[in-house]
Amino acid sequence: MLRREARLRREYLYRKAREESQRAAQEKKEKVRRALEENRLIPTELRREALALQGSLEFDDAGGEGVTNHMDDEYRWAGVEDPKVMITTSRDPSSRLKMFAKELKLVFPGAQRMNRGRHEVGALVRACKANGVTDLLVVHEHRGTPVGFIVSHLPFGPTAYFTLCNVVMRHDIPDLGTVSEAKPHLIMHGFSSRLGKRVSDILRYLFPVPKDDSHRVITFANQDDYISFRWVQGLALEWCPDFCVPLLFIVDPHLLPVSPHPCPASPRPRHHVYRKTNHRSVELTEVGPRFELKLYMIRLGTLEQEATADVEWRWHPYTNTARKRVFLSAE
Repeated sequence: MLRREARLRREYLYRKAREESQRAAQEKKEKVRRALEENRLIPTELRREALALQGSLEFDDAGGEGVTNHMDDEYRWAGVEDPKVMITTSRDPSSRLKMFAKELKLVFPGAQRMNRGRHEVGALVRACKANGVTDLLVVHEHRGTPVGFIVSHLPFGPTAYFTLCNVVMRHDIPDLGTVSEAKPHLIMHGFSSRLGKRVSDILRYLFPVPKDDSHRVITFANQDDYISFRWVQGLALEWCPDFCVPLLFIVDPHLLPVSPHPCPASPRPRHHVYRKTNHRSVELTEVGPRFELKLYMIRLGTLEQEATADVEWRWHPYTNTARKRVFLSAE
């Protein structure tokens, strides 16, 4: 088993390295092609191989259909097989962190929760790989308040690190009914940049493909790089027979206002269940929990490879333009 895992890891790294070399060669070709089209001098570093690059340009076409990369290889079974999610906590968790982990288990259909105990991260990842787990979720806390959320895709990565804020658990919401464990419809709003699509894939592939008649809706809405896990309470919407409810939210985003600066006192919509009251309206009820996610790093490896895995993206909060820039949205 260990030799097979090492072999698969070597094959994955080889494909990723080959992709890097192919991308570098394609960038050189593009520089030569633009120089020839614009009648400019060829860049100095490419003059030795300019003739060979020009000859290979004749065999390149404009189509890119079917081109795959290491990101496609990471989620090659997405939508074909249901994800198998394992949820655990940091060591010596408080009662509230255990409670939050139990509520996360209700969010992800088919997820399992494991007590951390004295297990090391490497042992956890190896056990998850041996049992076919596709994603390992780890939640951290500070003085009883959940503050960290890690999503590690198995067997080869990536691993996304989020900061949790404005956490309100189901136990803190009064008069809350039972929660549906049906496979939910997903709304991914505001992830328009390349990094945003990457984060959107990491989050949405934690959920299986829902049935058409599922009455459970989960929303991840990005506003100023804060990802809101949403719910709506007692809101009536006009029913459009040509669209399902998730598309209705995207068509009319004013129904779900989001404050640009999240604060603990603001009632934020996160996770909801809907039912048709008649042929023209839909009623949404609150489910919970509520929280905000703030991405601060993506690594290409799994959770136990923190010291060796390459960093795909990292947030730099102490630069002069950090407060002005947004990364998950191109708008």
